[in-house]
Amino acid sequence: MSYFKSTFTLFAGTLMIAGVMAGCSGGGGDENSEASGGSGGDSEEPVTLTMLSSETENLNGIEAVAEAAEEELNISLEIEQRPAGPEGENVVKTRLATQDMTDLVSFNSGALLQTINPEQNFVDLTDEPYMDRIMDDYKQTVMTNDKVYGVPANSSQVGGWMYNKKVYEELDLEIPRTWDELMENNEVIKEAGKTAVIGSYSETWTAQLPLLADFYNVQVEEPDFAEQYTAGEAKFADTPAALRGFEKLEDVGEAGGDFLNEDYNATTYNQGMEMLSTGEGVHYPMLSQVLPIMEENYPDTIEDIGVFPQPGDSADSNGFTVWMPGAFLINNKSENIEAAKDWLEFFISEEGLEIYASAVKNIGPFVVEGVEMPDDAYEAVKEMQPYFDEGNTAPGLEFVSPIKGANLPQISTEVGGGIRSAEEAAKMYDDDAKKQANQLGIDGW
Repeated sequence: MSYFKSTFTLFAGTLMIAGVMAGCSGGGGDENSEASGGSGGDSEEPVTLTMLSSETENLNGIEAVAEAAEEELNISLEIEQRPAGPEGENVVKTRLATQDMTDLVSFNSGALLQTINPEQNFVDLTDEPYMDRIMDDYKQTVMTNDKVYGVPANSSQVGGWMYNKKVYEELDLEIPRTWDELMENNEVIKEAGKTAVIGSYSETWTAQLPLLADFYNVQVEEPDFAEQYTAGEAKFADTPAALRGFEKLEDVGEAGGDFLNEDYNATTYNQGMEMLSTGEGVHYPMLSQVLPIMEENYPDTIEDIGVFPQPGDSADSNGFTVWMPGAFLINNKSENIEAAKDWLEFFISEEGLEIYASAVKNIGPFVVEGVEMPDDAYEAVKEMQPYFDEGNTAPGLEFVSPIKGANLPQISTEVGGGIRSAEEAAKMYDDDAKKQANQLGIDGW
């Protein structure tokens, strides 16, 4: 459920990588057509690839890799930007339908990818040699009928509990491995006169995180939940593991110990980050997209910020719910398919991703094996890495099911504020999801 807001600077118009030379745009070919210069650096003639990207994409890392790819492969890149959100999705659909698409497309992974028909529009990358290096959890978010159509366009991010490491040290607290241990830590923090859990419900999307970040725990207990949920065979209200997320949301609010800041309904996202940075608030259930914003606004305390997964009810199982990277896809009508494959291979190579990370600090680990963590990585990202290395991750529900109820932000604020019980909220959300399923024409609901 992509309810969180973009934190990147908006760009407009067409951006051109330095050194770009005139070349062919996508269109007019077929999947078997040979790309001039497809052999990359061995080509006598340069190749120019075109890419369509969202205006919210942070292009610094892509540009850095593109500059190196031009030097090594003789393949340059022109980037055109489209609007974000539904307007931009319609632009992609229209250009695919009219065969006016660029060679490469940067788009969402997960449920939204299925809305642009990967089998019909993009090149099957399943058998490319570098696919073995990409995490299986990611591949399933860019897969249709067991065929893989995309590679990760950036790093992952996680949903979890951002925390102030300095306050944890002062209060002699340990990272909780169970939900009960987290509640005990909240009590200690409250007794110390600090806000245990930061609520920024002025922006309602932020209230959902304790529910969304719990999906790893749902997957552990009910591995088939996403499939059964999509088919209408399982609901939040009648699946204890899924209902547990609403119960945890209830626990952090007024109904479960009054751990929130008094003005949680008026507190903004930016104010929540400030509270975490200063240590006025100690826990902030949030996406790791906050890290670059906090570094920019509070550079002196960014090293004090860590993150841990939302705990389950057993210490034997801890893992992160992961918001997977977007995808780079190759237009199967492109005249430059082989060159595009070469470019993608370079982008996700160890060299390519190191170049990317040198230009953009990651908000989560890469979902590609064999890439070392940069020395200057955020402390929070360093804390995430062992979970990725050990396979203790799961994609968020939005990446494995197309059904997203639109009213979850408001429902979450009511539960977190003690206005509505977890059981009532789960039933409301199931009804909300049913409307979405019916709109999508999904049987079983």
